[in-house]
Amino acid sequence: MQYTEKFLALANNAIAQVESVEVEEIAELVANGAQLLDIRDRPEHQKDHIPGSMNISRGTLEMLVEGKIADLNQTILCYCNANNRGALSTLALKQMGYHNAKFIAGGLGAYRERIETNKAK
Repeated sequence: MQYTEKFLALANNAIAQVESVEVEEIAELVANGAQLLDIRDRPEHQKDHIPGSMNISRGTLEMLVEGKIADLNQTILCYCNANNRGALSTLALKQMGYHNAKFIAGGLGAYRERIETNKAK
């Protein structure tokens, strides 16, 4: 997908303001109670997702998240296909008071790449 300059500037601004986690950190964070949050649209989530993830699309995140994740201290790991929507969602959650919102660097793409690399070993 071709992104516009303004969208990329917005996404890069979000990336600069929020914390990311590496794919290698996911298992431990989830074992310690983190919630995986796939912010892609439902058809994308249905096609493929990280097991155990909750799906709230970016377009409805701010409207629905409080009804699904009430604890503002919950560790939330947002992801999309790469970085942009995950970082934008993380910034929105931080602005809403979710102190431990982070995004998965590289998103589902990085996760799948890691899985494939581990299979090849």
